[in-house]
Amino acid sequence: MANLCVIPARGGSKRIPRKNIKDFLGKPIIAYSIETALKSKLFDEVMVSTDDHEIAQIAIELGAKVPFLRSTKNADDHSTTFDVIKEVINEYRSIGKKFDNGCCIYPTAPFLEVDDLEIGYEKLLSEERECVFPVVAFSYPVWRGFEKSEDETAKMIWPEYRNARSQDLKKVYHDAGQWYWFNIDDLLKNNNIFGHNTGMVELSELKVQDIDTQIDWKLAELKYEILQGAR
Repeated sequence: MANLCVIPARGGSKRIPRKNIKDFLGKPIIAYSIETALKSKLFDEVMVSTDDHEIAQIAIELGAKVPFLRSTKNADDHSTTFDVIKEVINEYRSIGKKFDNGCCIYPTAPFLEVDDLEIGYEKLLSEERECVFPVVAFSYPVWRGFEKSEDETAKMIWPEYRNARSQDLKKVYHDAGQWYWFNIDDLLKNNNIFGHNTGMVELSELKVQDIDTQIDWKLAELKYEILQGAR
C-alpha cells in the first residue's frame, strides 16, 4: 500500500504571525511534525502543502517534499482541511501518482509521536475504518455546561443533569487536532474527512494543546518540557 502524509502549512496565520515556522523550543514548530512523520517510516511521501515560499524552503531543508505550491483559493481563512487534502490528492493524480491511504498531520503538533501514528494506522486497516483520528476527553463534564442568555444571566444548557454525579455522566471527547488517517477513496467518495465509519485513538490531556494564542503557545512549551522530563 502507498501512503501519503500531507502537512498543511499556509503562510497567513493571523493570531500568531508565522505560526507554522515560529521557534518552538529551539526549532520551527513544523519540524516536529515533519521529523516524526519521516521517523515513522509509514509514508511513501511526506509533503507540505503551502502557499508560502519561506515555509516551503524550511520544509524541504527538514526533509519533506513540496512538489507544488497550494492554490490561492485554498490558502485563505475559509479553506478547510478537506479542501487542502483534496487539492493535494488531485495534484498528485495529475502527475500520475496515486496513494491508497493518507494522513494529514498539522504543522503545530509538537506532541506527535510515532507510536500514536502507528496505532492509528493499524486501526484504519484492521478495523477497516474510513478515518481514524486522536481525541481527548473534556476535563469537565460538558453536560453541566452553561450558556449566557441575552440578559447575560447564566443558563444551564442541560438542567436535567444538575444533580447528576460526575461519574454517572457520559464521557465526551473532542478532536485533539493533531492528525487524521484516512482511506483516500473513501475520503473522495464521502467528500469529507470524516465518514460514517470513523475510529478514534484516545490521548492523555498532557499530550494535547490547542495553539491559537500566545498563552496557548507557552502552555504547549511547558507541557512539552514536562513530557520530555518524564522520559
